[in-house]
Amino acid sequence: MIRWRKGEVERVRRAWAGAVELEARLEDGSQVRALAYPELVGSPEPGDAVLLNTTALAMGLGTGGYAMVVAVPDRLPADPQGPGHLVKARYTPLQATVQGADEQDSPHHELLREADSVDGMPVVVADLHSALPAVLCGLFEEYGSRPPDAPRVAYVMLDGGALPAWFSMSAARLREIGWLCGTVTAGQAFGGDVETVTTHTALLAARHVLGADVAVVAQGPGNLGTGTRWGFSGVSAGEAVNAAAVLGGRPVAALRVSEGDRRARHIGVSHHSLTAYGRVALARARVAVPELPGEFGERVAAQARELGDRHDLVGVPVTGLREALEASPVRLSTMGRPLEDDLAYFLASAAAGRLAASLLS
Repeated sequence: MIRWRKGEVERVRRAWAGAVELEARLEDGSQVRALAYPELVGSPEPGDAVLLNTTALAMGLGTGGYAMVVAVPDRLPADPQGPGHLVKARYTPLQATVQGADEQDSPHHELLREADSVDGMPVVVADLHSALPAVLCGLFEEYGSRPPDAPRVAYVMLDGGALPAWFSMSAARLREIGWLCGTVTAGQAFGGDVETVTTHTALLAARHVLGADVAVVAQGPGNLGTGTRWGFSGVSAGEAVNAAAVLGGRPVAALRVSEGDRRARHIGVSHHSLTAYGRVALARARVAVPELPGEFGERVAAQARELGDRHDLVGVPVTGLREALEASPVRLSTMGRPLEDDLAYFLASAAAGRLAASLLS
């Protein structure tokens, strides 16, 4: 259940696209780190009273370790004046109206109304949001250049994790420096440069509205897993493979690989990848199998072979990818583990980017 608290803003710490991080003091005197989305709840300033949802803090969630500002009662945002008929985060207290690229009043409606192909665009599919910058590092390293001379890459954010795209500092920074040409939010996710109803229209919008040469599809920050075969939000990776294929794209599956996770089901190739690509994905994809050294590399290759009947396994050398990852313009972290604590995870994601780049030549 939701945990509600009242507080007062003590300090605004920083802001990025669509989000403000602050410190607030609760009525019991304790201090918490909080996050506000000004378009939804108002722009907080020191001294403002705030209503907070502290559920994530109480549960000790890593990715979502913020109190979320539900409202700044004395500084509410203005009523939206622009067009838009899509309601996202529907029937929650913070449901938001946005203009979808695929809705009738959109300037892109005619472009997308009969669109049925992404014209062979490579589509990299990953389980976790943390794969996004690593995929880009591998893609640009293989291509041999960085923006603005490199291919245009769009991020398609699915709704299995965070719903607001504003939560992602990484995506905001990658957009700012041109590593992403834009973010497309699909399903219940919102706050992207382009809003869409489904993964299919998100991919079409990435190609035809943003002019992307490559799309990277993943959940927003945070994900849900239960330790069961089917009870995890990453099954959407398999569904994204199907969407990319039916639209004439070239799906590239990034394996979720770990040498640092303490949970046995995620060591080597995660059971998430084996289920999403081995059971959910019905269309054929190129699976990027990183050529990792030693016994661990042999384990990853052996586990990946389980996907060989359904997909095309492509061995990808990882030479030079560590250096590319070390030069990432955003901090690399997965489940709280930085690059040096789970290098294999990031190399596997970068390998998928390298494979996607090879499809452009």
